[in-house]
Amino acid sequence: MRIKRGFRLIFTTMNEWFSQHLINWYEKNKRDLPWRNQTDPYKIWLSEIILQQTQVVQGTSYYLKFIDKYPTILNLANASEDEVLKLWQGLGYYSRARNLHTTAKEIVSSFNGKFPNDYSSVRGLKGIGDYTAAAICSFSFNLPYAVLDGNVFRFLSRLFGVETPIDIGEGKKEFQLLANELLDKEKPGQHNQSIMEFGSQFCKVHQPNCHQCVFSEKCQAFKTNSVNRLPVKIKKTKTKNRYFNYVVFIDKNNNVLLNKRSENDIWKGLYEFYLSESKTEIPIQELIKLDNIEKIAGQKFDLLHVSKTYKHILSHQILYSKFFVLKIGSGFKKTINHTPIHNLKEYAFSRLIEKFLDDCNLMDLV
Repeated sequence: MRIKRGFRLIFTTMNEWFSQHLINWYEKNKRDLPWRNQTDPYKIWLSEIILQQTQVVQGTSYYLKFIDKYPTILNLANASEDEVLKLWQGLGYYSRARNLHTTAKEIVSSFNGKFPNDYSSVRGLKGIGDYTAAAICSFSFNLPYAVLDGNVFRFLSRLFGVETPIDIGEGKKEFQLLANELLDKEKPGQHNQSIMEFGSQFCKVHQPNCHQCVFSEKCQAFKTNSVNRLPVKIKKTKTKNRYFNYVVFIDKNNNVLLNKRSENDIWKGLYEFYLSESKTEIPIQELIKLDNIEKIAGQKFDLLHVSKTYKHILSHQILYSKFFVLKIGSGFKKTINHTPIHNLKEYAFSRLIEKFLDDCNLMDLV
């Protein structure tokens, strides 16, 4: 293993007591979470997928809903994608839900409905990367694979004073080697749970209580007053502004036009109203001139409502969206996908559209 600079001298003695200190802290301070204290790989997998990009407080309720509705992998595999996405609604990053559903079906078809119990097979499942595979294999099967998530990156970079950026290939390899060396091979599941919890609950991003830390005497960042500078990242994601104009077409029978997104993005498989994207915010007069809108609305329509601008922040883009509710004088053609207003609650929408529907009761407008 390649050991860098400040932590070379302390490493040889560190791993002799590191895990025991970590586990002792964990047993005294761990949170009581519904997916802990068990080895069911399905439940551990489900919790890990839900908690990607999601805080524990929010993710817990979704975990409980999924376990209640889909108590087994077979139940999840037999569900429809629309049903899964609807239950997932509000969590964001919808590819996680689609991969979850796809993988459940794969486990049923390729592994007779039983979650695989070796790292290679687990890692080969769709939507499961190195971290998730290590978590499942160590928590469920006590296999010696070290987890490496954001919390572990932060804790190890501070403890050993590692300044290699964590968002480049070299840094990821270096931290993985370090995590592997520190792993308690006899109790890998407990070790992994402990290091993740310590990074999340004690070695926090902002203002960790370093003076009360059980590792403070050996922590290089604490000794050099560089806690707030570590871990190091060099990549900066460029943020793009996009302008979405949603037209909510309601026909004379109070049916609403709906589209199902097929584009390969985070909202694939979700439903939405008619969408026209523009370079800047545009007034309704310009929006109406677009050919497709005129074809759907016809010559006779009423503008019932113009929403406020909704600002929706994603990881690499900011969406500025407005909703225009139009009542048209005819019924929709059979070839146009539509549903009665009162059925909208049955469909899975993005959080952006969900916010609009929470603010605006379409039934009151018609």
